Amino acid sequence: MQANEIITLYRPVGPKELKLIEEFDWKRFPKRLAEQPIFYPVMNEDYAIQIAKDWNVPASGSGFVTKFSLPADFLKKYEVQNVGGRIHNELWVPAEELEDFNDHIIGKIEITQSFYPRRGK
Repeated sequence: MQANEIITLYRPVGPKELKLIEEFDWKRFPKRLAEQPIFYPVMNEDYAIQIAKDWNVPASGSGFVTKFSLPADFLKKYEVQNVGGRIHNELWVPAEELEDFNDHIIGKIEITQSFYPRRGK
């Protein structure tokens, strides 16, 4: 890693989480619920798309892929976790560290993909 290197991460979200991100002016992710001890940003857009389509759409009617960046120096304290196949890499950020994580987001959180139920199956 070079000094000042920036890492882009992705986060698949449903409509409720997306609304909260919007309320934070696209600069923060909402606090985790009690049953959510870990915040899971993923390392590539393909994995985020897979989750948004296969989990968020059935669970909440729509799914969105968000993209955001943080300094590599800050992220190096989180070990990359592989939770399946080659693309299934994510970071595990303890819920109590999410505010600090949010403070390090550079710029705004962007939506890169939107998914809705398929019609006419």
